[in-house]
Amino acid sequence: MSQNPPNLRPDLAPAPVFDASPREGQPVIGMVSLGCPKALVDSERILTRLRAEGYAISPDYKGAGAVIVNTCGFLDSAKAESLEAIGEALAENGRVIVTGCLGAEPDYITGAHPQVLAVTGPQQYEAVLDAVHQAVPPAPNPFVDLLPASGVKLTPRHYSYLKISEGCNHKCRFCIIPDMRGRLVSRPAHAVVREAEKLVEAGVRELLVISQDTSAYGVDLKHAEAKGHRAHITDLARDLGSLGAWVRLHYVYPYPHVRDLIPLMAEGLVLPYLDIPFQHAHPDTLKRMARPAAAAKTLDEIAAWRAACPDIALRSTFIVGYPGETEEEFQTLLDWLDEAQLDRVGCFRYENVKGARANDLPDHIPDEVKEERWHRFMERAQAISEAKLAAKVGTRQEVIVDSVDEEGATCRTKADAPEIDGNLFIDEGFENLKPGDIVTVEVDEAGEYDLWGRVV
Repeated sequence: MSQNPPNLRPDLAPAPVFDASPREGQPVIGMVSLGCPKALVDSERILTRLRAEGYAISPDYKGAGAVIVNTCGFLDSAKAESLEAIGEALAENGRVIVTGCLGAEPDYITGAHPQVLAVTGPQQYEAVLDAVHQAVPPAPNPFVDLLPASGVKLTPRHYSYLKISEGCNHKCRFCIIPDMRGRLVSRPAHAVVREAEKLVEAGVRELLVISQDTSAYGVDLKHAEAKGHRAHITDLARDLGSLGAWVRLHYVYPYPHVRDLIPLMAEGLVLPYLDIPFQHAHPDTLKRMARPAAAAKTLDEIAAWRAACPDIALRSTFIVGYPGETEEEFQTLLDWLDEAQLDRVGCFRYENVKGARANDLPDHIPDEVKEERWHRFMERAQAISEAKLAAKVGTRQEVIVDSVDEEGATCRTKADAPEIDGNLFIDEGFENLKPGDIVTVEVDEAGEYDLWGRVV
């Protein structure tokens, strides 16, 4: 059981989970899913359609008639990782279909890998299916190929990502997601709730609500109500909370109406957890980023949230080394972090991204300065995390079990999202536990990012 590394990237999707061996003669497709959990949901939708058409899904390259690589194009480092994954798939299989965010730049992909069979952009599900049909014709057997009611999931059976909208209306200078995925398009609330109901009926114990901007959910629909459900994040959170599963909110911008979610957390309808991308704290840096937030107000909001729900856990991501960031601005960020006392923190070194407006800003920061600031930031964040976790020793926590092996059980508290936050390990009395169990533990040891405890 490994501990969480301090530089764990919050944009990496969990490792896909596959099952079922193909029947004899069944066409097989491999899948590599990179990027954020939102991309993982896209992969699930593609594979659900393929399963419905009689394809088997391979967890590796062997035996696959072709491999789909769902790429990330958010950062240059992510683009490089995507190109590397495409190259590996070509070397191991030879027949590769590329989709996802990097697919919005087909010339970039074919320039590096001209032998790929097809390139499609994000959410272009029909184009992906057409490419698969051409590369590996379907051969469905209606008597054998049964599709689970909940569709194909690439996560463990006890938790699932629930995408409520696509796109984003913000114009942050460092980000090209609106260019790749378009403006905000919210799903009707009744459709989201119905999907959640089916997931819970299939055994999902935790729903992870995701989008590009969860707080803005329903704005494009003018918060319309249909079939008894209103398209507003507060109403949706209340509806989801009534299903009996844990509900965790990700990518929540700190708009004023977010405070209306906190009572739902205090009541236990929604997990007391907010994933909020603050990105920085100095007002001048935020202005250059074109971010819709002011640091002084966010500290006031954080204090109000904690007053209303003392158990709330706050996680966020930040960028250091943004163009024009002075030492004074960076020190303001460190001071703000000391005052905010966030529970979970991730940090990126600023990177130019092709097409981002931040590239044209003056006073770019040398790489060695970015690196030095990143280390200073992570040291400060680590010390805060260690102190906050130490304060939990002796407390009782409700945890969800993610996995069990011969060494013990790996679990998460309500303050921990899968893959991006910490774990709670149980190394005694775990023999009867299984993934998806929700149990109460007493914390008896704490580290920098993780906890250890025993079942009560």
